[in-house]
Amino acid sequence: MSKTISYVSEPHKATWRVYLTLTKPKVVALMLLTALVGMCLSVPGALPIMQASLGLIGIGLMAGSAAAFNHLIDRRIDAVMARTYKRPLPSGEVNAVHVFSFAISIGAVGFVILYAWVNPLTAWLTFASLLGYAVIYTMYLKRATPQNIVIAGIAGAMPPLLGWTAVTGELHANAWLLVMIIFIWTPPHFWALAIHRKDDYAKANIPMLPVTHGVEYTKTSILLYTVLLALVCLLPALVGMSGMFYWVGATCLSLGFIGYAWKLKFNPEKGSAVATFVFSIYHLMILFVLLLVDHYLT
Repeated sequence: MSKTISYVSEPHKATWRVYLTLTKPKVVALMLLTALVGMCLSVPGALPIMQASLGLIGIGLMAGSAAAFNHLIDRRIDAVMARTYKRPLPSGEVNAVHVFSFAISIGAVGFVILYAWVNPLTAWLTFASLLGYAVIYTMYLKRATPQNIVIAGIAGAMPPLLGWTAVTGELHANAWLLVMIIFIWTPPHFWALAIHRKDDYAKANIPMLPVTHGVEYTKTSILLYTVLLALVCLLPALVGMSGMFYWVGATCLSLGFIGYAWKLKFNPEKGSAVATFVFSIYHLMILFVLLLVDHYLT
């Protein structure tokens, strides 16, 4: 009962840092990196700075809004999980009404920026991504199926396409290829964390793959996805989007990811799942940096 009273009566203590936490800034930063790469790869020369800057601001605000809605919708689940019980809502640092208002506000500002000063296509695609993550995934898929992260992965994979359309105003096959890379990367990335937090998800009654199908099945799935990801990561070089610099770097990264997944499956240690999860973050970040560098080298 004391927790409930604190949760309701102390939202005035919330600071800008609390609201920043609600936006999941590290996740949004990685998304914006991939959006920036999409922008850069969409044009042969220099970026239109004003349009690109406004695009990144709008995409970032709407991504932060989706993250805040995720905090709001998952607050009861977060309260029973060791990984998330200290988040702003379950810890009582801010109340649900304020989070809802904050999420709506920054989402609306982001949409207006994109619609008015970038282009309507990017605004509506970003809005669709917000709905896909905050509503379809968080409210339904997360609680309905162990394939939740696979089906909803498309929402989190959209930033390169959003960056591309922000600059060109057009959908392009090469942009969808970048989306495909993140789409295939997402399941092994998230399942590694899900293995580490299996008991948490079981306690919260969330049907993540390790809970419903077991840890060994999940490890096998991670390994198979890393092999598939390695093949998909070669496609930018095969279609002429990038050259040898990217091809060599992407191959090394893929071998590293497969190596972590192999160890997780066949020679695991206590921290293998977390190590795989952490490596997957660096894998995606470096992969898109390689795409960016290769683009300006060739």
